[in-house]
Amino acid sequence: MTVIDLRSDTVTQPTAGMREAMARAPLGDDVYGEDPTVNHLESWLAERLGFAAALFVPSGTMSNLLGLMAHCDRGDEYIVGQQAHTYKYEGGGAAVLGSIQPQPLDNQADGSLDLEQVIGAIKADDFHFARTRLLALENTMQGKVLSLDYLAAARRVTRENGLGLHLDGARLYNAAVRLGVDAREITQHFDSVSVCLSKGLGAPVGSVLCGSDEFIAKARRLRKMVGGGMRQAGLLAAAGLYALEHQVERLAEDHAHAALLGKALGELGFDVEPVHTNMVYVQIGKRAEQLKAFCAERGIVLSAAPRLRMVTHLDVSAAQLEKVVTAFAEFGAR
Repeated sequence: MTVIDLRSDTVTQPTAGMREAMARAPLGDDVYGEDPTVNHLESWLAERLGFAAALFVPSGTMSNLLGLMAHCDRGDEYIVGQQAHTYKYEGGGAAVLGSIQPQPLDNQADGSLDLEQVIGAIKADDFHFARTRLLALENTMQGKVLSLDYLAAARRVTRENGLGLHLDGARLYNAAVRLGVDAREITQHFDSVSVCLSKGLGAPVGSVLCGSDEFIAKARRLRKMVGGGMRQAGLLAAAGLYALEHQVERLAEDHAHAALLGKALGELGFDVEPVHTNMVYVQIGKRAEQLKAFCAERGIVLSAAPRLRMVTHLDVSAAQLEKVVTAFAEFGAR
């Protein structure tokens, strides 16, 4: 039975072209700065996103951690969304390893943070308080895309209040494809950006942190400290380069598939949230475990959650989604 895995777009397999690019990548020792493929990936992406430098790291979690620690010192604070990956899903690394205090705020329905609340959360320059240094945003945020106008407004707020602005761009290119703009139109508003290569772009491993020369030099030292220095990492960097050069535009297919899935499930009577990119959220409630088991018997892999997230990606076809819809229809009829 062919498995249809909708848990995340992290489950993708490298394509044939990507595997070929990995096999023929020139290699060196990246800790010595001598891997030509890593160096090419870093300079290539930094230039295209409008930054002076970049750093290739094993994961998005590490990329965000290094970004937060490069912006903030011990005892500093960053403002972040309650549902943001950097706050909720990265093991508390900024606090545990960086001694950086998070100041979480509720995310709005569109994934944004209310900028008036952000301003209100900025601490006064008083030794009683942690020093507010940074605002961290995420794009996409649970599949929702932050508008360019919002990003410009967030940039104004941070400049007026002396804060840095970091973007967890785990799905930056999904946001760019949704908006119909070059990714640089998004990243121009930020001091630093983390770009994940191993989600919808389809690379097996890796993220890239972009920023100024000074910022990346600090992040590079921190990468070594937390064990992120890799040797012949060009094998992995080659996959990321291939993804960026060949698998960005096809993200529109994932978005279209998600829209079709959301529409079909809505027509079956399921409570489906509006679909923006490649994520479909369905309110399943107490039947989540039953649905997971029911679908597993039919070769469909889901997470078990009352607010079920399904993610389309390059290894899920329209024909496979028809099987998913059929399974949901059978489950709903029980």
